[in-house]
Amino acid sequence: MFLEYRNKTSKRNILAKRQQSRLERENGGGSSEKKLILGENSEVLRHLIRDPSVQGSVELVYIDPPFSTNTVFRIGQSRANTISSSRSDPAAYTDLLTGSEFIEFMRERLILIRELMSRTASIYLHIDYKIGHYLKVMMDEVFGADCFRSDIARIKCNPKNFKRRAFGNVKDLILFYTKSARYTWNEPRTDFAEDDVTRLFKKVDEGGRRYTTVPLHAPGETQNGPTGRPWKGIPPPKGRHWRSDPKVLDELDSEGLIEWSRAGVPRKKIYADEANGKRLQDIWEFKDPQYPSYPTQKNLDMLKLIISTSSNKGDLVLDCFCGSGTTLLAAEQLGRNWIGVDQSEEAIIVARRRLDEIPEAVFQKKPDYDFLRLAPSDA
Repeated sequence: MFLEYRNKTSKRNILAKRQQSRLERENGGGSSEKKLILGENSEVLRHLIRDPSVQGSVELVYIDPPFSTNTVFRIGQSRANTISSSRSDPAAYTDLLTGSEFIEFMRERLILIRELMSRTASIYLHIDYKIGHYLKVMMDEVFGADCFRSDIARIKCNPKNFKRRAFGNVKDLILFYTKSARYTWNEPRTDFAEDDVTRLFKKVDEGGRRYTTVPLHAPGETQNGPTGRPWKGIPPPKGRHWRSDPKVLDELDSEGLIEWSRAGVPRKKIYADEANGKRLQDIWEFKDPQYPSYPTQKNLDMLKLIISTSSNKGDLVLDCFCGSGTTLLAAEQLGRNWIGVDQSEEAIIVARRRLDEIPEAVFQKKPDYDFLRLAPSDA
């Protein structure tokens, strides 16, 4: 599946395009693995591809690009969500590309981003429902449909009573892809709600603790080894084997963690107060800040979830539409290296302020990063 449209450039020509600029470092000694860059992002990405310390080393990409809304976003829009900005307010960024122009704009950047990603890397693209399904098809082309992992619905706000002949819109979406079938994944868990506990842990022991039980066996025969042998005179069911060595089962039984049915079938007890929460599903509720410092500023906890799930400490995180720098703040808090890029002077001012004004109690020390900007080529 792929999209066809006028002025679609070949991947080869996108990657062969020559740089028209150079990167100038304004602070830092050039050794920092954390970089904030002011400049047009496709040009910056081409510079990064030619940097051997970055090319093929990015473990996680999160981007929140323009949504093809044909709108100019102004700084006044970030002061409060109930106040309209005026044309006298400075423009934070413009979102004027629509249709196939927008699709090609995103495709070019995603092709470049893929070159920067490591083999075990992931990418999360945050977009809205009006254009997102076109980007889904385009990302299938760039990354491969087999590398699509999830379409996450993100609840962004409370319901509104706007009059419209359609259902109310309280969500946007996040497209999650990986570069290959082998990718970094730290299973995210979420706490059980009270009704989850009642529904999932229906049994109650003599001490009043809620629990459920699970089978002690698993699919797959083990002909050799202890897990395929009888335990307490009971063989595992046909085509299955014990999940644990019989010695471990003996320990569980002695600790009262195995429940025996009237028919003599053993099952392991799982207590609600010891369970490690439940798997996170693909509907998230992370509402954006009510009084953001920049238009379209995203929820910090959401970025921390994405970063902790799809990268490890010391990994490199890239956001080439970094806006006010929420991705960078989350990466810094979680001990990752990062590169943030934006072409808006206003965005970079806000991002630098947010990075530089973080209380030392949060990070132990002030973030150390290089600040660079694109400049015209000397050639």
